[in-house]
Amino acid sequence: MEIKKPAMAGTLESSDCQVMVEAGNGQIDFSLESSVINQYGNKIRDVVYDTLDRLGITDVRIAVIDKGALDCTIKARVEGAVYRSLNQTEHIPWGGAVR
Repeated sequence: MEIKKPAMAGTLESSDCQVMVEAGNGQIDFSLESSVINQYGNKIRDVVYDTLDRLGITDVRIAVIDKGALDCTIKARVEGAVYRSLNQTEHIPWGGAVR
């Protein structure tokens, strides 16, 4: 898949995260802002990269602002932002179908 337009998913509420995606420069450009970056930054990064890999995304600029989100929430927000950037509103494989 290829990012077609900038898109965002999530909120800045507690226990959530906001994910913003836009077309990249031939690679994954990842940025993370989190109050728990020292404790969980590597795990958050792993979840984001794993989700992008499962979606077949290799060219993206992605920014995550974490407010204490669980792994499943981070994955859902990445998926949501990617599908919004593709204007895909039907036949979305929600519920763990993205492998």
